[in-house]
Amino acid sequence: MALPLPASAFTRTAAPTWAPATFTLALAEPATDAGAQLSTNAPIVAPEASSGATFEVPGPGEGTVPPAGGSPPPLLPLHSADGRVSLTETMLTVRGQSFLLLELERAELTPVRWILWYLLGGLGLAAVMIAFLQNWLRTGPAMLGMALTALLLAYGHRGTNRLRLYRLGREMVNFALPGETPPWQQLTAEINRRIFRVHDQAAQEAAALLAAADEATRLAAQAAQGAGEAALPNSADDSLPVG
Repeated sequence: MALPLPASAFTRTAAPTWAPATFTLALAEPATDAGAQLSTNAPIVAPEASSGATFEVPGPGEGTVPPAGGSPPPLLPLHSADGRVSLTETMLTVRGQSFLLLELERAELTPVRWILWYLLGGLGLAAVMIAFLQNWLRTGPAMLGMALTALLLAYGHRGTNRLRLYRLGREMVNFALPGETPPWQQLTAEINRRIFRVHDQAAQEAAALLAAADEATRLAAQAAQGAGEAALPNSADDSLPVG
């Protein structure tokens, strides 16, 4: 015959554990969210990777290009004095060959001496002067030879101006531009300024398009998630047993 158990065995309870109210509140909120997530069957939409564009998205009636009021003022075309170079807002023409400013990286101007004529003039002048001092030449021929060789030396020393155009993804192009260097340097600085201006405008338009695409993708993801949440109550009602 089994002995009856003492009453303390049925009434004995575990010692209560105390936890701060702040910890209980902090742990209860995530538990509620997790339970809500487990109880729903809404599709999980992965967040889209942002492209990093920070430009404002145009409204429904606006285009991706900035409005005319905010666009930079148009630039006047420029032409060199000899007509070899002409520059517009989007095009550069050098000796009849045209280039889009968008396909150029930069322009560079370098004064170049004609080494051949420079050496021929210097060596010829030295030879004529040595021959004259050695009495191998009379005064008239010696003066004529000195004048000719001095002209060769001056022509080689003056040289020309080499305009080098750096093209994106292609080989560079060189042009010889005679004349004084300072005017060509000013024109080259203006060419570079317009090249950078065109690239900046293209970058702004591309960033605006990218920002618009990111916004459209985000709105589409939100719409898909909202449609999934709206369809969830209907599926829950259909799963209830009929009495």
